[in-house]
Amino acid sequence: MKEVFLSYIFVISGLTICVSQANMQEGFNYLETGQYDKAEMYFENILEQFPSDKTAQLCYGRAVGLNGNSEKAVSIFTSMLYNYPNDYEIKLNYAESLLWNKQYDKAKNFYRDLVEEKPDSFSALLGYANTFSNLKEYNNAIDYINKALKIQPENKNALLSKKYIRLGYAYQLQQKEQYDKAIAVLNENLKDFPQDSDILKNKANLYLIMGKYDDAQQTYLQLATNQKDSIAALNGLSLVMHLKNKDRIALKKAFKAKAKVNEIKDSSLIFPAYERYIQALIWNKKFKPAEKEISSMSKHYPNKNQVLALKATLEMYRNNFNISIKNYEEILKNDPNSFDGNLGIANAYFANGNDKKAYTAVFKTLKVFPNQKDAMNFLKKLNAEFIPYIEEKLTHTFDNGDNLAYAAQTDIVFSLNTKFKIFANYKYRKTENTITKNNGKSNDLSTGIQYKLHPKIIFNSSLGITSATSFSNTYTQLLANSFFKMKLLKLQDLEAGYKREIQNFNADLLDKEIVANHYYINHNISSNFNLGLFTQYFYTSQNDDNRRHLLFTSLYYNLLNKPVLKAGVNYQYISFKKQLPEIYFSPEKFNAVELFTDFLKDEKITNIKSLFYNLSGAIGYQFIENNKKQSTYRLQAKLGYKFSDRLMANFFGQHTNIASATAAGFTFTEIGLRVKWYLFKKPIFRIK
Repeated sequence: MKEVFLSYIFVISGLTICVSQANMQEGFNYLETGQYDKAEMYFENILEQFPSDKTAQLCYGRAVGLNGNSEKAVSIFTSMLYNYPNDYEIKLNYAESLLWNKQYDKAKNFYRDLVEEKPDSFSALLGYANTFSNLKEYNNAIDYINKALKIQPENKNALLSKKYIRLGYAYQLQQKEQYDKAIAVLNENLKDFPQDSDILKNKANLYLIMGKYDDAQQTYLQLATNQKDSIAALNGLSLVMHLKNKDRIALKKAFKAKAKVNEIKDSSLIFPAYERYIQALIWNKKFKPAEKEISSMSKHYPNKNQVLALKATLEMYRNNFNISIKNYEEILKNDPNSFDGNLGIANAYFANGNDKKAYTAVFKTLKVFPNQKDAMNFLKKLNAEFIPYIEEKLTHTFDNGDNLAYAAQTDIVFSLNTKFKIFANYKYRKTENTITKNNGKSNDLSTGIQYKLHPKIIFNSSLGITSATSFSNTYTQLLANSFFKMKLLKLQDLEAGYKREIQNFNADLLDKEIVANHYYINHNISSNFNLGLFTQYFYTSQNDDNRRHLLFTSLYYNLLNKPVLKAGVNYQYISFKKQLPEIYFSPEKFNAVELFTDFLKDEKITNIKSLFYNLSGAIGYQFIENNKKQSTYRLQAKLGYKFSDRLMANFFGQHTNIASATAAGFTFTEIGLRVKWYLFKKPIFRIK
């Protein structure tokens, strides 16, 4: 929600004296109609003729102050107070000039004395209320504005001040995350100002911050009482639909607002309507039309920050993060304290892999806009990448070959800075066959590092040992894993690495002490039109002189983004140099093809005290050697709960019959529990 910037209407008490002089009527009219530059010149000319005229001096001081030169106005009224120390009207104007000059503490003390001198002075009470409001002492402000309104219940200036005092108070409560109290204050405001558009807009924005999108929607509908406000309502409803993951409806609302603004031709509404329309185009990945609209707006509003922000947003969605950063830099050149510029560039740096610059940018944002909700949420997301955590997994697996296994795995990760992490892993696994009674257990312990060599290149390496005991063998072996993760191009990711492990799927394999050395590469290509291709290749050499080639590729299409829903087709090919079916599944050739769908709500974007989940299913066929095709299926599920920013847990499971080694078929099932706990509230390293 945008900040509420209050501009209070100051009291016009000084005009009381002014209007008593009929020969200055022209100057009085200038003051009353807000033509302060003309009023200043007029009364300056009067004072040249009558330098000691108190009325002219007072009106000149007001004209100067209201025309923007508050320091000079204070000086004028200070001189007048020296000459007329007991003149209450001059005291009121001096106090008001302190407000113009933002000397709020001094004004507070002076108004206190004025109110004590004349407790029933409407002007003093109103000025005192506005002073408290500027000092953000809203309870006192409300108390004194109510006292002023008891004296003049219908005074428009006082009523308007009361409205903005409450808006300021509601915003203060919002910053403190006292949302229910803020809503109560806005509702009180609506009792005095029914259907007021400013109050309704603030209320709708507050509901958006609270995540109460249905309430925000209803509030925007209340706002649409005339053509002008209906455009603002449509813009708000478009945003609500986007936040409810209904981007197509969001685009329809924005298009309707754009059409309406062209009908009524209100210049103040044109830019907001077109801005929302372009945003809705971007949300729907209609990048070419959005680019065309932005180009058109650039001609009418050259170098306007909002247009630069639209360009930056478009490039963020296109994954052109460097271009987006340049646009945000232009915004910050125009306005170093721009909210969109500072938080926008923080997001762009983070997406581009430059975490240190992202921290610098978000800290600057929070310095200018303390406790701003979006900035605080971004900081939480950024911190989550570096807060040390411990993760525990408990699993139980079984198959129709009478093999059972129980495992417990613990991972601990510490980030020492934005580039360097250290981690440790311990895994215990016990397996047995319920028919042969063969059993075994293993203890794996490893430690490693992760280092970001470049914003787009990460190196990860770990080393460890496994200690295994089976029904006829006891041994220790080295474990290793090293890989590079790289962002090759804006829509391509590559991972290449080496992994050394022990084959321990069941007790018989664990007993054989088979060491597997995997050399692998993962490559993913995504696109701006929702189509993607993932390819994986493994070459494995084993100490039993066997070799394996594995190729997996997946062509997928993203149907939804929030939550993620994608579907596609997978293909897998496996080939072993030697066929050892009596020991493990090792066909000379294996082919499998399947259709799959995947439905995911990521835990990273899940709100506190909410569920996250993943459901994946696939059906297809597998072809083993020259045997007839066999139908396959695969089901995977995860259901979790985010207790807080630091604690989450989920159950998971899978069931499949893929990679059957016998005509009778093979089924495998795994169930488990995972708990992840962030050890601290923020990273352990100091962020400069």
